[in-house]
Amino acid sequence: MGLKVLVSAYACEPGKGSEPGVGWNWVKQIACFADEVWVITRANNREVIEEALAREPLPNVHWVYFDLPRWARFWKKGRRGVHLYYYLWQIGIYFLARRLHRKVGFHLVHHVTFGNYWMPSFLALLSVPFIWGPVGGGESAPRAFYRTFSLRGKVYEYLRLLARWLGEHDPFVRMTARRSALALAKARETAQRLKRLGVAEVVTMSEVAWPPEEIQRLAAVPVRSGNSFRLLSLGRLLHWKGFHLGIMAFARFVREFPQAEYWIVGDGPERKNLERLARELGVADKVRFWGALPREEALKKLAECDVLVHPSLHDSGGWVCVEAMAAGRPVICLDLGGPALQVTGETGFKIPARTPEQTVVEMVEAMSKLAHDPDLRLKMGEAARRRVVEEFSWERRGEQLNQIYNGICQDERC
Repeated sequence: MGLKVLVSAYACEPGKGSEPGVGWNWVKQIACFADEVWVITRANNREVIEEALAREPLPNVHWVYFDLPRWARFWKKGRRGVHLYYYLWQIGIYFLARRLHRKVGFHLVHHVTFGNYWMPSFLALLSVPFIWGPVGGGESAPRAFYRTFSLRGKVYEYLRLLARWLGEHDPFVRMTARRSALALAKARETAQRLKRLGVAEVVTMSEVAWPPEEIQRLAAVPVRSGNSFRLLSLGRLLHWKGFHLGIMAFARFVREFPQAEYWIVGDGPERKNLERLARELGVADKVRFWGALPREEALKKLAECDVLVHPSLHDSGGWVCVEAMAAGRPVICLDLGGPALQVTGETGFKIPARTPEQTVVEMVEAMSKLAHDPDLRLKMGEAARRRVVEEFSWERRGEQLNQIYNGICQDERC
């Protein structure tokens, strides 16, 4: 009897990164080993999915497009109200999935996106093994770092903690946890919270992966040569991305390596604060803000730099770290969240985040080691490229998922 899997993928779009890309690529990987895959996703994903299927058919995948009635979604614009809409959407697809299960007879149900552990999936109520994830959101900025945030950042953190607390006490979230045969956690912090919620088995697995052609393209980025030394940070300029820590560390480091530069690619609400910090620390002429750039332009900036600095304080994914590693760039990150799973001692520096002062000091040490030792940069860059090929391809995620499915099916006699 062939394996029949039902997938919930609210976000699912070909050719995208982050959550939409995760939804699409995990479906493709499941289709490689499951005999029949049914996917419930949003109706507004239909056009791009069907365009992709016209180019690359997935004959064993059945798509079911579902949205709430117009009266229940007119108020949802962009990110406004998205979590409430998503919660109601989850309720709606339960009744749809129950009808499908009576018709098809699924062996497994897998909730893929959204990937928040503090939001429930009502598909856990179906009478078949339920897999939850990859989910994240359990990562937090250490409290000692709150004093380095703007007022806006502090308010955000406290509201986030409140939302997470409310989610953890939602009886439907607890039901989802208890009824999960297995949960996939994007980071170790989320894994710990899932266990406390009552998940029987938790596997920590990065959600980040790239298709082979993209890995090959990034591998072609040449090693940078020359006497100058250039650091790069890339991402939205948000307080929790920790770019202020990068600037503070650079301001100390540049005293011993005055030819160094720090490039920051991205834009966001913290840009003015970061520019002011660079001026106050006397490094405004050494820190260059490029603003938001198209991906191709951002990759050109990466090729012109030696090291990626990614001091994020709670990042479930950390896609840019794997991107930089694929391009042969060592990474300096904090030993938190998704990046802590991606970066190893062979591919970069993972800085413990106990206090802002300690973190900055250890970031300076890492910058100094990499600046003064080109051979170390080359060695770490080569190790980073190998690690991406071995651990961060979509095919590798498919192999891992196949093993998980086989284990559950053997236990449950699917």
